[in-house]
Amino acid sequence: MYQPAVVWDPALLGYDLGGDHPFNPVRLQLTIRLATELGVLDGVPLLVPEPATDDELCRVHAEEYLSAVKQAPLAGWDVGHGLGTTDNPVFSDMHEATALVVGSTLLAARKIADGEASRAVNIAGGLHHAMRDHAAGFCVYNDCAIAISWLLDHGFDRIAYVDTDVHHGDGVQTAFYDDPRVLTISLHQHPFTLWPGTGYSAEAGAGEAEGSAVNIPLPPRTADPSWLRAFHAVVPSLLEEFQPQILITQCGVDSHDEDPLADLSLTVDGHRTIYATLRSLADRYAGGKWLAVGGGGYQLIRVVPRSWTHLIATVLDRDVKPETKVPPGWLDMVRKAAPHADLPTEMTDGADTNYRPWGDGDDDPVDVAIRDTRRAVFPLHGLDPDDPRD
Repeated sequence: MYQPAVVWDPALLGYDLGGDHPFNPVRLQLTIRLATELGVLDGVPLLVPEPATDDELCRVHAEEYLSAVKQAPLAGWDVGHGLGTTDNPVFSDMHEATALVVGSTLLAARKIADGEASRAVNIAGGLHHAMRDHAAGFCVYNDCAIAISWLLDHGFDRIAYVDTDVHHGDGVQTAFYDDPRVLTISLHQHPFTLWPGTGYSAEAGAGEAEGSAVNIPLPPRTADPSWLRAFHAVVPSLLEEFQPQILITQCGVDSHDEDPLADLSLTVDGHRTIYATLRSLADRYAGGKWLAVGGGGYQLIRVVPRSWTHLIATVLDRDVKPETKVPPGWLDMVRKAAPHADLPTEMTDGADTNYRPWGDGDDDPVDVAIRDTRRAVFPLHGLDPDDPRD
């Protein structure tokens, strides 16, 4: 069994949208520091990525878009392509910094494809909103879609992508909406209530790929037990039927109750449970092959470092117990930089993540989403949408 791969280099902090933008790279720095101080990364070589080439970026993106990104820092404010907006401000070396993020996810994919690792994690990745010819939602290039495209050309023809970010994984869904080789599943806050306004249950893929796009839109305030109820009512059955050769997961943590940009109510404990579940599903249905990337998450101190440390630990089979104390060295470092911050003391929020499986006869608030999603896609996979055994 090969050691899982962890991709990290401080140069990835260069993807910095500047000022008070919520997509602050300090969250990555604090995560790596916390994982290091807890011993999660002891003896683990950190793989250093190289920037993706233009040919690799053009697997998903238009050449004219690449040109716009390269020219944007010198072109003034009117650059188009979604660049220069409040969400996607232009910053120095934008092309180079984003190409490095893509290169880091491609490196993780290559390690798995080459048989050098069965699992890999890149917390700097997860830019799932970027489209073919424009930036969106803090994302310039779509590392998730580019890695999937590369894998499709390197021995994989059944890839499952599961997106647990609070926002719909729209860029990845769009890239493969008519490709039956890629199953995209997104659990997110309902599009009536949150940007980007897509990801309804009826969005299910096109042509031969009908059924390959799966969306589970959840109502605001959905907490860990209800989120997990929805996940288990839909995802395992589809993975069992699809039998992917690899599981790719976007693990944004903006679903947390304290996140300032969204309205779901998950906890660090919920995130930890999700990661353990994804690992189990990869082992059961994808031959153990699992590529995990980061994504959203804007409570920079209390949430992201703890949740993504749990993610790294789960990929490495070095699970951190919830009651583990946050190391004093990490706390001292944060206090010096943010003396008034409310700091966590343990690797838990003290939440109960037990859930009731769907089909128990109760009517949980998320059951509307469960029923709508199952009825939209389960028959297309030969599954009975109304039978909880499927």
